Amino acid sequence: MLGPIITAAGVAAALSAGYQSMAPTGQWYGRTFTGLSRGSKLLALTYDDGPNDPYTLRLLEVLAKHEVKATFFLMGKYVRLRPDIVRDIQQAGHVIGNHTFTHPNLIYRSGDQTREELLQCRQAINDAVGEHSNLFRPPFGGRRPVTLRVVRELGLVPVMWNVTGFDWQATSVEYIEEKVTSKVCGGNVILLHDGSHRAFGYDRSRSVIVTDRLIARYKAEGYKFVTVPQMMGTAVSSQPSAF
Repeated sequence: MLGPIITAAGVAAALSAGYQSMAPTGQWYGRTFTGLSRGSKLLALTYDDGPNDPYTLRLLEVLAKHEVKATFFLMGKYVRLRPDIVRDIQQAGHVIGNHTFTHPNLIYRSGDQTREELLQCRQAINDAVGEHSNLFRPPFGGRRPVTLRVVRELGLVPVMWNVTGFDWQATSVEYIEEKVTSKVCGGNVILLHDGSHRAFGYDRSRSVIVTDRLIARYKAEGYKFVTVPQMMGTAVSSQPSAF
């Protein structure tokens, strides 16, 4: 009887470990920033997998219209392809973070492979715009203890999210909007995409439209949109041990 119990416990532990390696708010393998306490009137829009033509540029137009600053986690190989778009992001006052060079799932990469991905992306961004933030977001949210160890050794700060629009699988603007609005409760880091690891030029028109709608909606409800560093600053000043 003891054998099946031990086996069941082992399976449960393995499932929990697997969940924690991908769960946006999981903290088993190391602390990551996922937002503020429920009820804050701050929201942070974040975008992964750019730069991407023309959708990053369209997104910049929407953000400028609303006078909102966002945080962009860029893929190094696309930065190499279109450094001009990266310069547009920086010149508009948005924050630029590291999203690896080729977008691998890092739970399947060694420490050395992870380090190379991060260093190549950092160099690509440096070549495009020079100094930028020390923020990092793992592709797919995947990380292991070795992943976060390498991240911190390189002086990077891991950033996840606690609300997503699931825009990588969306069939409509309304789908993305509902996914976000059903979870926003204040203090949220919202994940959307201006590009895709699948291909440069990937259609993100729905994400651009949703951004316009979300900003209008939540500004009308008294929320303020901030960058991730601004939100982190609020967390540190109000709760010194929060991150």
